[in-house]
Amino acid sequence: MKLEVQDNCPLNNFKKCKQFKCAWFVQMKGTNPNDGKEVDEYACSMAWLPMLLVENAMQSRHTGGAIESFRNEMVKANESNQNLLELSKYMELKNRKSISQ
Repeated sequence: MKLEVQDNCPLNNFKKCKQFKCAWFVQMKGTNPNDGKEVDEYACSMAWLPMLLVENAMQSRHTGGAIESFRNEMVKANESNQNLLELSKYMELKNRKSISQ
């Protein structure tokens, strides 16, 4: 079942869309995040919102994954630095003991 979308404007009391006379009627180019197909068409900004919200959610998930990966690498580096510091302290104490004897 295909839904037929009415060409009316919620910003103008649901009168017929003014299309190019309206600043909210814009061209969108890119890839549809729902099906991966290329998009290059004009439509009302209000009509683009659901697709843009899906794309924003996808980008947020990718960003979250990248931040988590970065965090894990920083934890590893911090643990390595702590181990080196402990080894350095141990070696310094060992050297002090051998010099004093």
